[in-house]
Amino acid sequence: MLVRRDARLADLTTLGVGGPIDRLVEVATSDELVDAVRDADSAGRPLLVLGGGSNVVGPDEGWAGDVVGVRTRGLAYRSAAGTVEVEVQAGEPWEDLVAAAVAEGLAGVEALSGIPGSTGATPVQNVGAYGQEVAQTIAAVRVYDRAAGRQRVLRPADCGFGYRDSLLKQHPGALVVLTVTFGLVAGRRSRPVTYAELATKLGVDIGDSAPLDDVRAAVLELRRGKGMVWDPADPDSRSAGSFFTNPIVPHTAAVDGCPSWPAGRGRVKLSAAWLVQNAGYGRGTREGRVGTSSKHSLALTTEPGATASELMAFAEKIVAGVQEKFGVTLVPEPTAVSA
Repeated sequence: MLVRRDARLADLTTLGVGGPIDRLVEVATSDELVDAVRDADSAGRPLLVLGGGSNVVGPDEGWAGDVVGVRTRGLAYRSAAGTVEVEVQAGEPWEDLVAAAVAEGLAGVEALSGIPGSTGATPVQNVGAYGQEVAQTIAAVRVYDRAAGRQRVLRPADCGFGYRDSLLKQHPGALVVLTVTFGLVAGRRSRPVTYAELATKLGVDIGDSAPLDDVRAAVLELRRGKGMVWDPADPDSRSAGSFFTNPIVPHTAAVDGCPSWPAGRGRVKLSAAWLVQNAGYGRGTREGRVGTSSKHSLALTTEPGATASELMAFAEKIVAGVQEKFGVTLVPEPTAVSA
């Protein structure tokens, strides 16, 4: 366990905003993670648990308490009924897990290649892209329950998964993720490809499979083209990926011309990117040191020296513009931390 007093949230997040931290506590094992959380709670210090920092807007005022940086690593494989279960430490970079799964010939997360951040954050947001969500493969989430002071194992039915949502997200900070176990399928072919853009890129029909390596390569190429693979040399990747979720609205509230997909129970999912673009905030729209990515209107990017206040003010303008023009309310995807 390493304690630092010279860190800033801007240095620990992909958006690069956020002020000084009283104490940064970096942990390398699950036991250290539990001990660090218990220590902060027993001392009454404000606590923020931070993984890869790819989905966080840090406050300009900083954090007057403990930030626990989760640096735990490791994957453990075991056979299960019809699957191979992979138990992953919360601090394992998500991209490293996907690369390992593809290399081992394990299908189920290949379309989630290139997503920044840590594995422990994925069940919180029910991370998804290109037709896959982690909820489809998660077998268990081991957490530390801060109120009860003990560890628990959540099964999928306990997690309350929804579109970019979960029980963990609905009760922020209450349950600290220690490990996530995925049930993956052995084989060199992908799960059925259900996302039209990816199917076109691969040259397959919707519902077909493809070689795992091909799916991973295609997804990485698509994401890089949108500036959504973290690269310190690419200013368009200085973002949190998609800043807004795709809104789900009643079928009767669909917007003319806006791409949409069935969402069940008489609802449709609208393209947030199309709404942002057509509300006047297309790719490369800038206001000072913040703006939309030059590669994708749904990613908001920052320049060095930008503040969280600037970023959130720009996001609020987009929300207001979409609401005024289309009557649809956009919801930010990243967590805006309050000081």
